[in-house]
Amino acid sequence: MQQRNCLPDKLWLGFLLGFVFVFNSIDHVLASIHEYRHESFISRSNAFFFHGGSEGLYASKVQDEAASTDSPNKGRSFIRFESVSFKRTKESAEKQIAMRQHTGLVEAILLEVKDRERIGGSYLKSDLLCCTPDLAKEGYCTVGEVIIQKNPDNPEWPKRIKSFFEGKNEVANMAPPSVDINSTGMYYLYFMFCDQELEGTIINGKTVWRNPDGYLPGKSVPLLTFYGIMSLAYLGLGLIWLLRFVRFWKDIMQLHYHITAVIALGMLEMAFWYFDYSNLNSTGKRPMGVTTWAVTLTAVKSTLSRLLLLVVSMGYGVVRPTLGGLTSKVLLFGAIYFLAAEALELYDHLGNINDFAGKTRLALVLPVLFLDTCFILWIFSSLSKTLEKLQLRRSMAKLELYRKFTNSLAVFVVLSIAWIGYELYFNATDPLSELWQIAWIIPVFWALLAYCLLAVICVLWAPSKNPTRYAYSEEAGDDFDEEAVSLTSSGVKVAGDTTNKLERKERKVPTAVAIREDLEEDKRE
Repeated sequence: MQQRNCLPDKLWLGFLLGFVFVFNSIDHVLASIHEYRHESFISRSNAFFFHGGSEGLYASKVQDEAASTDSPNKGRSFIRFESVSFKRTKESAEKQIAMRQHTGLVEAILLEVKDRERIGGSYLKSDLLCCTPDLAKEGYCTVGEVIIQKNPDNPEWPKRIKSFFEGKNEVANMAPPSVDINSTGMYYLYFMFCDQELEGTIINGKTVWRNPDGYLPGKSVPLLTFYGIMSLAYLGLGLIWLLRFVRFWKDIMQLHYHITAVIALGMLEMAFWYFDYSNLNSTGKRPMGVTTWAVTLTAVKSTLSRLLLLVVSMGYGVVRPTLGGLTSKVLLFGAIYFLAAEALELYDHLGNINDFAGKTRLALVLPVLFLDTCFILWIFSSLSKTLEKLQLRRSMAKLELYRKFTNSLAVFVVLSIAWIGYELYFNATDPLSELWQIAWIIPVFWALLAYCLLAVICVLWAPSKNPTRYAYSEEAGDDFDEEAVSLTSSGVKVAGDTTNKLERKERKVPTAVAIREDLEEDKRE
């Protein structure tokens, strides 16, 4: 039976074009530094607004800025405005009176997400964002300004920072204030104006968001420690595998080299991510080279891990010496998956750094989910055929090995499906990232799952003195000798039952025929 792929052979061109588009669309690599480059304001209700960023921030550890003269930022959490300016259209500037001091107002509104209902007239049962003459007469607000209801528990919040255009000037520069964060929460920044004559205004500059221990976004702070621990975990697994590898190097199979490559990639991946996050936390900027390597290593390891599962499921080195005609299809599928995974990783780590994801990310996630689904179907289809062949050949040791592998893989798949359901529920019930403090567990789960699955493969296919329990053999008789091989011992038990020997000799001829038929089928595939 010919193995069918989930994708046409030429569909990889579409993924390649998408990968190139995502890579070319990345124009900056920063941490908690939001840059605004000729950004436009969006009309909503009776106001115009621009979203300046949103991040989870922890409260400052020190309340006095002068507490540390050498390191004024140490222990402080703040949002700093740097070189922020607003440029209105020339037509709008010409309409103003040259001698007039204030001819246009742009406000920076900084709020904690729990106070979002305090912006606009929602507490007045109105959809308006800007104050009207009628509301001003009732004393609720000031005409031309955004409606804000102060928090009675913290009268300084939400914060309003005003910037004015002067006379006929086209540009208004914002004063460079620094707002200290003394309460842990998810913070949003909006730039807004109510004057309709300012339509067409653009914003330039940047804002710097800092947590007490560095520039990592709030939801990414625990990942720095996690990548450090995972680097040590992969190192430990690699050392144990290396000792077995060196001890039984004479009995090493090709599959063992593939497993070694995945372990090495895992170590490099975690080490690069740790270094990347550490530099990000210290400077606020990502080292382009390190981040690109980390992203690429993640995509390569993800691809090779899936291919390793696939070739193991196909019985490579166990029931077939090569993949035969399936080699090109496996490689093509791996190349397509690598491009899709690389595009998603590039967007996640080199693109927008706000603590929420948009439609662009969804468009990149769907191809990866689709390909993962194809991988799972292909893997279990191949496992079914492999188990069938082993049962036909009565290779009990190999059959037991593959049953353990199948059961382990089924558990991991069930866990993955359950976690995907939880992740969808998590994102659906938290559109404003209010649960940002626990959002880090989502990527952590997938990294731990991949590590555990690799550890299971290392245990099942560990190098030993007795590789015949899983090594491919063209001689039919070798398959029956495996029945006496222990899966946990390197010794060989001697079967002394003469009757069993005679029965095996009687079954030897039909079994050899079945093996030849399997080999012919493998070649057709």
